[in-house]
Amino acid sequence: MTPEPRLNPALRLRRAARIIVLDAEERALMFRFDVPGRAPFWVTAGGECESDESFADAARRELFEETGITADPGPEILRMTPEFVTVEGEPVQADERFFLVRVAEARVDTAGHTALEQRVMTQHRWFTLAELASWPEAVFPANLAAIIRSRIATCQNPT
Repeated sequence: MTPEPRLNPALRLRRAARIIVLDAEERALMFRFDVPGRAPFWVTAGGECESDESFADAARRELFEETGITADPGPEILRMTPEFVTVEGEPVQADERFFLVRVAEARVDTAGHTALEQRVMTQHRWFTLAELASWPEAVFPANLAAIIRSRIATCQNPT
């Protein structure tokens, strides 16, 4: 059993659901963030849980809001607890739970983005695993291609 991660009590705990969305060609959907004063970076779909939400419920909601995709997120496949500064400038300790969703079509609808997302999430793109592993801009998590490769055979979640 994996031990509980050590969290930094000096920072606000930011519970978040992250969704690794794979299309039929096993390309991963990523969103580019352009935040003033920072280098551009790419992340999976997902975001902070509402106070009363489970990670799975947040994954389902965030997936629909950010992509227009309605799907069951399936089981949690990974937990990470990075410390980082949010796009709003707040240092946090994250408790991120990852889910894997497979889709038949590489179609994305960003109409559900919040005003903040519209400002900072400037692009979306489907990446091959080779592209993820060697992309010149930051990708979070940095080892996403390896995570996907290690989970691809065991996590089947067709929609």
